[in-house]
This record gives sequence, C-alpha cells and structure tokens, in this order.
Amino acid sequence: MYIKRYYSFWMTVRWSKYSLIYGLLYSSIVIVLYEITNIPFSLPWEPISIIGIAVAFFVGFKNNSSYDRSWEARKIWGAIVNDSRTFATGILSLPGKEMPYSEKRKIILRHLAWLLALKHMMRKEKSWEHNLPVNELNFIPNFIKEYNDGIYAEIAKYLDEAELATLKNYSNIPSQLLKKQSEEIGLLNEQGYISDFKQVRLHELLGNLYADQGMSERIKNFPFPRQYASTGLWITYIFCALIPFGLLDIFAHSSALYYWLTIPFSAIIIWIFFVVDRIGDYSENPFEGGYNDVPISSISRAIEIDLLEMLDEKDIPPTYQTENGFLM
Repeated sequence: MYIKRYYSFWMTVRWSKYSLIYGLLYSSIVIVLYEITNIPFSLPWEPISIIGIAVAFFVGFKNNSSYDRSWEARKIWGAIVNDSRTFATGILSLPGKEMPYSEKRKIILRHLAWLLALKHMMRKEKSWEHNLPVNELNFIPNFIKEYNDGIYAEIAKYLDEAELATLKNYSNIPSQLLKKQSEEIGLLNEQGYISDFKQVRLHELLGNLYADQGMSERIKNFPFPRQYASTGLWITYIFCALIPFGLLDIFAHSSALYYWLTIPFSAIIIWIFFVVDRIGDYSENPFEGGYNDVPISSISRAIEIDLLEMLDEKDIPPTYQTENGFLM
C-alpha cells in the first residue's frame, strides 16, 4: 500500500509507460501510412465517441467492483484486529487461580501462529494474479525477505516442535490451528478451568475468527469474473485502435500540420484509457503482494505487538517501517 499523499507524476508514467509508448508508435504508423499512401484513413468521430462512452461505462463498472473487493478485504482485516484483541483479552481475563498462566500464554501464542499462517496463505500465488517477479519489488526488501523465508519460519516461534511438525501434514494450516484452539478450550472446560458459559463465549470468538478467515479466502480464491475483466480489456483495445482514425478526421480541418497533431492526442487518450483499466486490474486481488494491496503484513505485526504486550513479553518485534513510500 502506498502511503504518501500522491503518486508522483513520473511514478505514474513509469508504471504505465508502455501504454503511452505503444500509443505513440501506433498512431505514428497510422499517420505515416496516411502520408505515404494518401488513402483517406479518417473515420467520423461520432460513432467512435459512442464506442468510447460504452468503454468508459464498462471500465468504470470494473473499477468500482475492483475497489469493492479491496475495501472489503480491508474491512475483513480490520475485523481480525478487533477479534484478535477480544479473544486475547477473553483468555487473559479468565481467573488466574482456576487456569494456569502458561495455558493462557500457550493459547494466545497459538493465535499469533494462526494470524501469521493466514497472512502467508493470503500471499500464495494464484494463476489469475499478477505474481510480480522479485526484481520488480526490490523497493521493499524487508517484505521480500519475509516472503522468501516462508510460513514456518514465522510461526515456529509460537508453537512447540511437535505441533509444528503435525501442521506440516495439512494444506490449510490456519484452519487446523483454530481447530486445535477449540479442542484446547474444550479440554480446559473438562478440567474445570473454565465454566460452560466461558466455553460458549470463547467458541463464539473462534467462530468469528473462522468467519474472518473464510471471508479472506473468498476474496483470495475467487477471482474477479474473467468475462468482465477480459471484455473490458478487449473493447478498450478496439476503441483505442480507432482513435487515430477519428482524430485524423477532426484535425483534417486544421492548419498545415493537421495530421501530425493526431499522434500526441491519440497517444494521450490511449494512455488514459489503459491507465484507468490497469488501476482496476491491479485492484482486483488485494492480497497478491502488489503495490496497492491491503497491508496485511503491517496489520499482522500490529496485532502481534498488541498481544505480546498483553502477555508482558520482552522479545517484541518492531513495527513494519515504510519502505520507499510503501507499507506491506
């Protein structure tokens, strides 16, 4: 997530430079052919503008839908923050005379393992995501190190070796950790450490965490419908391919250098439409580890710090720092 007030103009241009370059080259080819052949390439602008309106509506719908996915993802992880604090407070508030502190600590540390496992599961690559190569993300080295170290390097510090070894047999580690939490709470009830009412309440909190995980998985595992994403891209190509021919008709009524004005104006219009389309494209998958994703690494670290401070731990990791204007 970019956290400065604005992307600079040149950052935007660098991010979308190929649309501008290809627009300049394509419109230049059209004008050069027009100059060489003297064939009347121009088309009336009115029907092209109608296509442009349709494209604008479609791209607007796509961007709104993509934004909804990103904003929902942020709300889900906001709920994870609240539910994590509530769950930890509920465990710590159990009477100390009835339940050993070591048991409370074990449950809260397992919750942190669940949180970090869920974060890594959300970062797994999907075929429809952009899956940016590491060399494109060299401006966030700390995140790259965390990503390359993998899930077990992070959760190992919060689980005993036997439990960690068992988890390696499962595909969905966060679900297994919540299951283990449920079993642990049931066992504590059987041992008389917590009342039936407390057990029910803690299971409700675990249910909230399951719901948070499920909603995150829904966004991660179900892509923005490909028919909308694909159609929006192709109709944008069609519209942009017609732009130089329509502008040629407009500038034909200008002065001596009329047709050369088609090149810069066509390139700018093509660039604008592809930038808008690309913004929606990069907002569809808010957990892929891209430039504008929900900063789940930072959110996870904030929860981690809160819960460790609740336990009065000494070895507390630092907050994630902004790297070149980005927070992951």
